[in-house]
Amino acid sequence: MDYITYTPVASFIFAITIIVSLLAFSNENLYAKMILHPYSVSRKKDLFTLITSGLIHKDWMHLIFNMLSYYFFAFQLEVYIGHLQFGLLYVASLVLSDLPSVAKHKDDYSYYSLGASGAVSAVIFSFIMFSPMSKMLILPLPIPIPAILFGVLYLVYCNYAAKYSRDNINHDAHLFGALSGVAITIILNPSIVPTFVHQISGGVQSLLH
Repeated sequence: MDYITYTPVASFIFAITIIVSLLAFSNENLYAKMILHPYSVSRKKDLFTLITSGLIHKDWMHLIFNMLSYYFFAFQLEVYIGHLQFGLLYVASLVLSDLPSVAKHKDDYSYYSLGASGAVSAVIFSFIMFSPMSKMLILPLPIPIPAILFGVLYLVYCNYAAKYSRDNINHDAHLFGALSGVAITIILNPSIVPTFVHQISGGVQSLLH
């Protein structure tokens, strides 16, 4: 109940994504209607799928991984930035993270994309802007690392994977979702930049002493 009271937007998105994903697992018509098809979107058809594709997932593992990542960061972030800003950031980054994929695959009729990964990446990177020195445990590394270091490694990996990986994962959405999260956070909260720099500077100094 506390989650609903203090973080209603994050709670609603969390619940509706799980519910719709579970429904789509057993409903092929719903799945087909909600999935993103860049070929169609680039021709101004089914534009709503820029949002609905973020409510469905390929399988259980895809859903669990995204929702666990969302759970660890989204509720804290809504407390930081407020209900309206959180909702705006999530929906805007969901769309923005898919636009590069639409442009890249606009002539590939066989390409489809789905999942909340772009928006979840935006949530994580917005959180990093507010708390860059918080610790994050990244498997299989045995020790926690600063969030800012995770962010750098994540961007490097996504950029590389988007160019060279052939694993059928939309790494472009991860990359541009993360960048969207940073950009939207700065636009909505310009004062976060000096605070972000100050936290990193203080963290580095504490490590050196």
